[in-house]
Amino acid sequence: MVHILGVNLLESQPVRHALTSFYGVGHETAHRICARLQVHDTCKIRDLTPLQVTSLTSYLSSPDTTQTPPRYPLATPDFVPPPAKSLQELQAEFHALRTRREEKRKQKTAKGYRVDGNKYVDPLKNVKIESELRREIRENIAHQRMIGSYIGKRHAMHLPVRGQNTQSNAKTARKLNQLDRYA
Repeated sequence: MVHILGVNLLESQPVRHALTSFYGVGHETAHRICARLQVHDTCKIRDLTPLQVTSLTSYLSSPDTTQTPPRYPLATPDFVPPPAKSLQELQAEFHALRTRREEKRKQKTAKGYRVDGNKYVDPLKNVKIESELRREIRENIAHQRMIGSYIGKRHAMHLPVRGQNTQSNAKTARKLNQLDRYA
């Protein structure tokens, strides 16, 4: 067993599935983390090198401080650069590429997508897992209670919050929900 941030990961499990045992990491996020750390999809926990385990631990402990990897893969050893072009050809290609990008950006903003100029927005930068995510959920519930919303009142009375039937299970819900819920 590999022990990372207080979670035991079975050695026979693939890394993608083992990462979902962290609170707040689903299949899509686990797949992105594996791609970020260059771990193969079928790699099992026992096949990870000590360097990969260390990088996985450091990434999961603070994803916002880890360095963003290059967006494009490096060239293969057998890569041959294309022949040199004249300055006019390069300027024409650049101008055509810039106009295409501007058209795509206009289409995306018309559809409602978020565009941050030419800056790449890393989807894994703001990942929250384990105690940090639990704390945020607990703060959200406390905020709902404080402002007196319907959801906050349901949380305070230890009743189902998301519209479940209470006619037949209200007694059970009151009995089981004596502790403050996190979700």
